[in-house]
Amino acid sequence: MTVLLRDAHVCAPEDKGVQDILIVGDRIVAMEKKLDVRVPGLEVIDMQGALVIPGLIDQHVHIIGGGGEDGCASRVPPLEFSDCAKAGVTSLVGTLGTDSHTRTIRDLLAKTMSLNHDGVTAHCLTGAYEYPSPTLTGNVADDLVFCEPIIGCKLAISDHRCSCPTTDEIIRLASQVRLGGLIGGKVGELHIHVGADDRGIEQLFEIQQRTILPVTQFRPTHMGRHLEQAQKWCEMGGYTDITSGKKSADAIVTLLSRLDSSKWNLVTMSSDSNGSFPKWNDKREIIGMDRGRMTSLIETIRDVVEKGVPLEAAVSLSTSHVADALKFKDQGRIQPGCVADLAFMDGWEVSSVMAKGQWLMRKGNLVKTGMFGD
Repeated sequence: MTVLLRDAHVCAPEDKGVQDILIVGDRIVAMEKKLDVRVPGLEVIDMQGALVIPGLIDQHVHIIGGGGEDGCASRVPPLEFSDCAKAGVTSLVGTLGTDSHTRTIRDLLAKTMSLNHDGVTAHCLTGAYEYPSPTLTGNVADDLVFCEPIIGCKLAISDHRCSCPTTDEIIRLASQVRLGGLIGGKVGELHIHVGADDRGIEQLFEIQQRTILPVTQFRPTHMGRHLEQAQKWCEMGGYTDITSGKKSADAIVTLLSRLDSSKWNLVTMSSDSNGSFPKWNDKREIIGMDRGRMTSLIETIRDVVEKGVPLEAAVSLSTSHVADALKFKDQGRIQPGCVADLAFMDGWEVSSVMAKGQWLMRKGNLVKTGMFGD
């Protein structure tokens, strides 16, 4: 497919103003103020100044569903392929959650392969909340080396549902993940669910004092509830991830305001889509349950902008910042040579989505769905 987008307002995520974008196959091959293109089969689309942003990269998605803390009936349903298009998400990283007993790495990997087949770019993590980590091969490093979609490992800390791993255990796991990433040519991230316990990432700070493991090896998530630690972690050069949602914009704006702008690239945002959001009383008993939704990404970007953060900085949270953190060299930006992953905006609504040069949604209508039409 060869497409010329005429007069698009490009947020690349830097504001490039009105540009023409030429897409051939799955790549952006040219972008200029005015392009003169004459080739057979060219589709020309007049964007009339409408905003185009990079397709969002959601690095924390429960693609086979999370939950289960209130019995099997509380298992959250799996992600549907159409959810990606509606949210403007063209790349994602799947993960397990609390339940790695009724849900497995095998299931996760199979769903990841299915999503890639259907049209988005999908990766996944080995491991889960618990330690020792559940794996596919029996070894965390082998999972990264021999399973192409696996780019890191997950672990939970500071949560009453986790295995309460010791600092030494986290060090050993991080070392395995790092080695697997180096040999497998991947980012090799230890993706850490950080619970609501006040200790937060104290163990990660201790690891930085005791070892020479790079601070960027660790990816603490849900850090909106630990802002002081998030600030300190970024100032040390570490990435910190905040979960999108109704209260997230305040946390993001607060964190950015505390950081020098040169550190903003270390702040990322993910949705925790299809994960469970249980509500607990002071006895750690469940009194309610909600779930993460992928559409909260664009909603939170909107809220952050409305609180005064520049559009390009807000969009970067789930595009270029994530691409750089995960070493996705040709994603997260709109520029020649990058994959043609684009989200077309109508105000703050995602109107159309293109992934790898193929339409997933056009003018609000799904063009591509999963094999069974989800």
